[in-house]
Amino acid sequence: MTDIILTGDRPTGRLHLGHYVGSLRKRVEMQENPDNKLFVMVADMQALTDNAKNPQKVSDNLLEVVLDYLSIGLDPEKTTIFIQSQIPQLAELTMYFLNLVSVGRVKRNPTVKAEIEQKKFGESIPTGFFVYPVSQAADITAFKATLVPVGDDQKPMLEQTQEIVQTFNNTYGEVLVEPKAVLPPKGMGRLPGIDGNGKMSKSLGNGIYLADSAETVQKKVMSMYTDPNHIHVEDPGQVEGNMVFTYLDVFGKDKEKIEELKAHYRRGGLGDVKIKRYLIEVLEEELAPIRARREELSKNPEAIMAMLEKGSKEAAKVAAQTLKEVKTAMGINYF
Repeated sequence: MTDIILTGDRPTGRLHLGHYVGSLRKRVEMQENPDNKLFVMVADMQALTDNAKNPQKVSDNLLEVVLDYLSIGLDPEKTTIFIQSQIPQLAELTMYFLNLVSVGRVKRNPTVKAEIEQKKFGESIPTGFFVYPVSQAADITAFKATLVPVGDDQKPMLEQTQEIVQTFNNTYGEVLVEPKAVLPPKGMGRLPGIDGNGKMSKSLGNGIYLADSAETVQKKVMSMYTDPNHIHVEDPGQVEGNMVFTYLDVFGKDKEKIEELKAHYRRGGLGDVKIKRYLIEVLEEELAPIRARREELSKNPEAIMAMLEKGSKEAAKVAAQTLKEVKTAMGINYF
């Protein structure tokens, strides 16, 4: 039984370690399973829902995001990588789905409510942003995705898709596939920012990026939030809430050494600089090969755009078939 997987990212900036831990590594793992068919979408239309007056931000970052994809191991020979705006069938599906969802239901979506508050839209919410969960439903169902990797905060979005599928199939007949969520392992869904506040985020500027130079990574790690009460080396320190140890737990391979460092830090006699230097070593082991691949790939942007064009054409064929089935079921496939 083949699983069809759809996932993607908004091209509003380069991808960071939060993306890497939360989804990118899992995508590569899924890609290598011969029973899976993976579609990865660069969600430029969704990015424009709150960047419509600054489209260059989106277009400038499109190549950056795809470079991150390729550098971490996504393979266009195994995975269909495509651009959302180049698949017109998605916009048409969205229109049909909008008629199946009430304004009240969209308003109740907790993810949308939280993002509207975070972005401080007030009464000036762009309509496209307000209804983007419906657009996401079109993206997912167009490829008949059976699995959709999401973080805990995105579960309401997938629930909206499941409701739309149920409503459509109950109204017009069994055409669409109801997807299931693939949640990250416990503790891996949200990587905190280096400042210790919330999750790592492009908008908060508290991230370590896959494209960061070794020098930049070093500077960011040396500025990381630790224990504000650990003033002197001999002072006992707190491991919980200390971002250096949080990152070591996620990225460090020598778990025994990390536990020894924690015990030493708790009893005192271990300075922040020493544990930060160890984290720099750990991160460089992970990031150096990614950085090298990225630098090599960036020398030939034309080849990457050609790959995206090919992937978008493949994706459009799949979406066109689903749209044909949808319109036939609705009785509007006239010719």
